[in-house]
Amino acid sequence: MKNKLLAAHLALLAVALIYGSNYSIAKLVLDPGYLTPKALVLLRIITGLVLFTGIHFFFVREKVQKKDWGRMALCGLFGVAANQMFFLLGLRLTTPIHASLIMTTTPILVLLIATVLAAERLTTRKGVGTLLGLAGAAWLITQKAAPGSSAESTFWGDLFIFINASCYGIYLVLVNQLMKKYNPFTVIRWVFSFGILYVLPFATGDLLASNWAAIGPDIWKAIAFVLLATTFLAYLFNTYALGIVNPSTVSAYIYLQPLFAGLISIWMGQEKLNPEKIIAGSLIFLGVYLVSTKGFRRKAGSVER
Repeated sequence: MKNKLLAAHLALLAVALIYGSNYSIAKLVLDPGYLTPKALVLLRIITGLVLFTGIHFFFVREKVQKKDWGRMALCGLFGVAANQMFFLLGLRLTTPIHASLIMTTTPILVLLIATVLAAERLTTRKGVGTLLGLAGAAWLITQKAAPGSSAESTFWGDLFIFINASCYGIYLVLVNQLMKKYNPFTVIRWVFSFGILYVLPFATGDLLASNWAAIGPDIWKAIAFVLLATTFLAYLFNTYALGIVNPSTVSAYIYLQPLFAGLISIWMGQEKLNPEKIIAGSLIFLGVYLVSTKGFRRKAGSVER
């Protein structure tokens, strides 16, 4: 049992490292314009759909009840199509540290959505945590480039990342019942199946118009990382860990992502740490800590991003 527990925590550490690295690695693909966000999203969904359908076909083969197809379709919209599209649109216009810090507001957003749907009670402690976390995110989103800096404002990128986190929060609330009822690979197979239906009409043109000849070996490696590591392996490791540890343990590892994202982006020379980011990040972490205590953390299981 100890070996399984250690393996689960190593898997979760790998997931945090993959997601933390993805902010900088995906930006390499998007910044120079090798692939548009729409094209990269479609590639991610095609890759995930093929791999997860293969696993489901050979190892699970579970059927979905007719009454659950509507919820599956909504999960495909918020958990795959809108979630991934706003993430990559935002990442192209903001920095890895900003994006990773704003993504940690997901537990706060899940609480707000669950409260609206009467699935969670908003206590004073969680209300204060919500206000602190949202204040930190708002500070980051409205932060402008330093005087004399050549960097443009990250407002729209940060806003898109916040919308992405909101979509992910809605997805977590919607998918909760499905995850209790079906094998995780049954859920993710059909979530990706519906997700591709939403994205195909808007992204096919971008994918076909991509200048593949301009993509060198380093960028191909970055694309492969986004498709295989971020889209497939991270979810695979999360699923394995969920079979051993509880969802609150899985969700707690999201707080490592800004650390990894910051260290990697600074090492790659993509950005620098400043007092504003530290203060905003501290507000977000404090807010998430208050929100995630007692009874709520079990609802914030991690899926794909």
